[in-house]
Amino acid sequence: MQHKKTPAVVFEKPGQLSIREADLRTPEDHECLVEAHWSGISTGTERLMLTGDMPPFPGLGYPLVPGYETVGTVIKPSKNGAIPEGTRVFVPGGTGFVNERNLFGGSAKHIVSAETRLVPLPGTGESEAVLLALAATARHILRRLEGYGPPELIIGHGVLGQLLARLTVALHGTRPTVWERDPNRRGQVTQYDVCDVRDDTRSDYGVVCDVSGSADALNQMIKRCRPRATAVLAGFYMSPPTFDFAPAFMREVNILISAEWKPKDLEEAAGLMANGRLDLSNLISEKVEASKAQAAYDTAFNESSCLKMVIDWRSI
Repeated sequence: MQHKKTPAVVFEKPGQLSIREADLRTPEDHECLVEAHWSGISTGTERLMLTGDMPPFPGLGYPLVPGYETVGTVIKPSKNGAIPEGTRVFVPGGTGFVNERNLFGGSAKHIVSAETRLVPLPGTGESEAVLLALAATARHILRRLEGYGPPELIIGHGVLGQLLARLTVALHGTRPTVWERDPNRRGQVTQYDVCDVRDDTRSDYGVVCDVSGSADALNQMIKRCRPRATAVLAGFYMSPPTFDFAPAFMREVNILISAEWKPKDLEEAAGLMANGRLDLSNLISEKVEASKAQAAYDTAFNESSCLKMVIDWRSI
């Protein structure tokens, strides 16, 4: 059988990345073929997959096509045709590669995806919509906290931390404090306060949330909690998160874990973006042509000044 070939980012094995052609199967009746314009690089899950440090995960193996933050255009609709040809969509990954693992299958020029997974995008906006997956993750964190209250303290001012803080302001009207060690990531923020933990003297937080991925963040949070506070782990950790039992015991701290976003979270995040309540500006720091993907991943993983790296598929 003749398969369509398409340029893709491929993690050949731990530590080895290439940009090469991969075989793409013919879409089934319920699937669409999408031509990518932009795809984002995840410095959490994709870093772990490339280094080989990813914990056991369904579908994990090599070679694999990563990526779950793609914006593109439908060039072949499903048989149902609910999303017409030419529609700009967000694609949370694909499952169309024949010889490579599709985890998550979104970093390629062409992607096969079930129509029901695609999110039509309004207007003619550019690359910012790749941030919808992280926005949905932030929305899921807030949903996980229903009944406890919005975050009062957020650890980490990367893209997820900023989106969580912006959504907290937009949906709850409160101003969280954000801890960030890197002075380059504190910046000029007016909606909420960003500081180094050493400059924050407060020790009565009721709802605290880590999105930094630092395994020792739980201890930092617990020490600043009031009795019966709630601490949420929402990062992805390379080593097991641990905490000192005595401080948590004395405070009777609730420990929650927020997992990956659900379709409802993605739908709501897209709606908030469309109506202007969710601001996605100034979060993408660099854009690199797909032919230079190797350098793009190196920068995204190793340069703290790179907030969010986006790959441009339009010229390949």
